Amino acid sequence: MLKTGDKAPLFTLKDKDGGDVSLSDFAGKKVVLYFYPKDNTSGCTRQACAFAASYGAFAKKNAVVIGVSRDSVSSHTKFAEKYSLPFILLSDPELQVIQAYGVWQEKKNYGKVSMGVVRTTFIIDEAGNIAHVMPRVKPDTNAAEVLELL
Repeated sequence: MLKTGDKAPLFTLKDKDGGDVSLSDFAGKKVVLYFYPKDNTSGCTRQACAFAASYGAFAKKNAVVIGVSRDSVSSHTKFAEKYSLPFILLSDPELQVIQAYGVWQEKKNYGKVSMGVVRTTFIIDEAGNIAHVMPRVKPDTNAAEVLELL
């Protein structure tokens, strides 16, 4: 996994509307890049809604919020509409960015081992460097913790 001080890997992925979004689009801004396992699951929904509730506070801190999962563009569209999510959701079905950021890891669930996205948040500074890495975050407190760090 990447660490504080590393250059954030550049990427371009499709957003919920099918448009291309690149990390380089946000040069000069702070980027809150959070990886989550799946749209419309209880933890991921709580995490997304917490980011949505604090969206204005992030904007005041010159920060852009971007959520990334393996879900399809259409899944992201439905998820964003259902919960009125005002921030960017990116689709990474090929795991390009998920693997580049090191969040595709072995997970254990009820004794079963499988590979999956580990809920992780990166704060990227205005110069494109990783300012903070928050591994295995809790969905209910992640947005507030990020705001404190900003």
